[in-house]
Amino acid sequence: MSTIASILNPTTTSTSSATATSTTTAETGQEFNSFIKLLTAQIKNQDPLSPLDSTQFVEQLATFSTLEQQVGSNTRLDSIASIMNDLHTVMANDWLGQSVTVESSWVPFSGDPVTYEFEHSDDVDRAVLTIKDSDGNASWSETLDLTDDAFTWDGRTSAGGQVPADTLHQFSIDLFEGGAYVGSVAPKVHTTVTEFATEGGKVVLGTALNMQTELDSVRKVDTIS
Repeated sequence: MSTIASILNPTTTSTSSATATSTTTAETGQEFNSFIKLLTAQIKNQDPLSPLDSTQFVEQLATFSTLEQQVGSNTRLDSIASIMNDLHTVMANDWLGQSVTVESSWVPFSGDPVTYEFEHSDDVDRAVLTIKDSDGNASWSETLDLTDDAFTWDGRTSAGGQVPADTLHQFSIDLFEGGAYVGSVAPKVHTTVTEFATEGGKVVLGTALNMQTELDSVRKVDTIS
């Protein structure tokens, strides 16, 4: 599922992640150093006639070891995260400029024709497209030719007019089998990848139609007809 929104700047995202990682590592390092100073001072200033209980000493050494392991683990995790971000960048760069399909019920109309496709089973024998404006008013409806691979809407209305450019519209494709309604699907809109960012460990692509979606939700197409 996609959303209509402006995508984050990938440089800003990477910088923010690096800053957060650096801050976390610094805080952990400060706790580590504070623990060492505290333990050293405790041993150095203990009463020779009543030395530190051996059990307590072992427990504190165990705490020291656990903290040391935590610092090491955080460092390794930071390294893994950095490698993953680099891999995401390499993968996303391969998609820049590519023609893709983005599945969404809400489709922006820029003034140029919208090209789309949709999935259906072989049992479906009729498909009806209904387009509504942002207020929920139906502006266009047509029965689609199931022998076509892709379809186009040029912004026309059923009343013979034209919808304004830079407006958002809701697409719904109702499917029928033998005259019986079996459900509706959203179109997969053809567009071009223009940018990307990493959000929550996932690559998000931005497109020419100002639609954004996760990398694993898109499919490349040969051309935008």
